[in-house]
Amino acid sequence: MSDVTPAVRSDDSAAVVDLLGMLAYGELVAFDRMAADARLAPDLRRRAVLSEMAAREISNYGRLADRLAELGADPEAAMAPYVQAVSDYHEQTEPNDWLEGLTKAYVGDGIADDFTREVAAVLGAPDRDLILDVLHDSRHADFAADELRAAIAFDPKVANRLSMWARRLVGEAISQSIRVAGERPSFATLLATQGTDFQALLKRLTTAHTARMGAVGLNN
Repeated sequence: MSDVTPAVRSDDSAAVVDLLGMLAYGELVAFDRMAADARLAPDLRRRAVLSEMAAREISNYGRLADRLAELGADPEAAMAPYVQAVSDYHEQTEPNDWLEGLTKAYVGDGIADDFTREVAAVLGAPDRDLILDVLHDSRHADFAADELRAAIAFDPKVANRLSMWARRLVGEAISQSIRVAGERPSFATLLATQGTDFQALLKRLTTAHTARMGAVGLNN
């Protein structure tokens, strides 16, 4: 008997459609958000950087929507179950300025990506490879991290404000992750396939978040 956990078959699993639908909607919302954040940028260079990243997000959305169609799923129907949870998260975490927007991108997107990687780990090719490739582009997170470090170096007092904001973000993000996992039993099935439970997943997400915060000089 092999000790290797068998991959979920991508061609007949509703869980794959659920995960691709969640990620596709996330990419679509990320495009909208980055385009809006670009208008908050303090200069044209930063505005151009975010606009280019927004273009990347809509390209990723197209790849995921195409794969859903290949699997015989309607992309709009696959995304629909996540609209309310994502909308609630963004309504509860509307940034007030450029730095809060960057912190939201850095913290919120990081947690969402960690969650998706965990759930995608047991998928077979090509779906696992597609998801990991979409998540691999870290330019937005790197850009946000660099901007946050520079802002804190310039004015150390902003670190306390942004740390409090980040705690609010992570609380809301984990709350919505629990909600999604509860509403979509297929995610629990995928986690069980790799021998983990949601509490263990939350612990790993929290550990990764703590490291992410420390990397830019924010307190957890």
